[in-house]
Amino acid sequence: MATPISRLIALMLLLAVGVIGAGAARSAEANDVPFKPKFSIGDTPPTSLGMARDGEAITTSQYAGKVLVVTFWASWCAPCRAEIPVLEKIQQFAKDRLQVVAVNIESRDMFRELHRKLGTMAIKFTNDELKRAAGAFGVSGIPHMIIIGKDGKIIGMHRGYSEKLIPRLAKEIDQALDQEFLPVTLEPTPAM
Repeated sequence: MATPISRLIALMLLLAVGVIGAGAARSAEANDVPFKPKFSIGDTPPTSLGMARDGEAITTSQYAGKVLVVTFWASWCAPCRAEIPVLEKIQQFAKDRLQVVAVNIESRDMFRELHRKLGTMAIKFTNDELKRAAGAFGVSGIPHMIIIGKDGKIIGMHRGYSEKLIPRLAKEIDQALDQEFLPVTLEPTPAM
């Protein structure tokens, strides 16, 4: 039986699927490369998540005890732009049990401009202009999402988004929030 947060997450992701699905379908035709993750479910992720607007280095350890959703994105990526409002709603709903960190991989100047345009949000935005965090996380395409459980271990990794992924994403986040996640071997999400 789906829990309320599973249904909320699925609904919010469905609303974004029109934009995301269209971009992902084009991306799959142009880039049909399988996703080869650098990490496995249950691994401890790298610590660096880039730099906040004020220059503060942001790390995974700052969110110990919370579910952490890390997404790598850029302004020129249509699915990434569509994902930000969905993740903001999830962040608002889950409050202090979850932290979404959106890691922008563009120049520091572009990041500052985007941060200004987006305004105040509950999501933590960081910049990884030199792509050190992206490299450490094995990001080879965007959007790229890693879900980290309250215990600091990776419980989900996704690159590309489609309607087929929505139930699994909702379930992973919901299970992580309820501390009921039992690590299983999942096939990596193929590039979209």
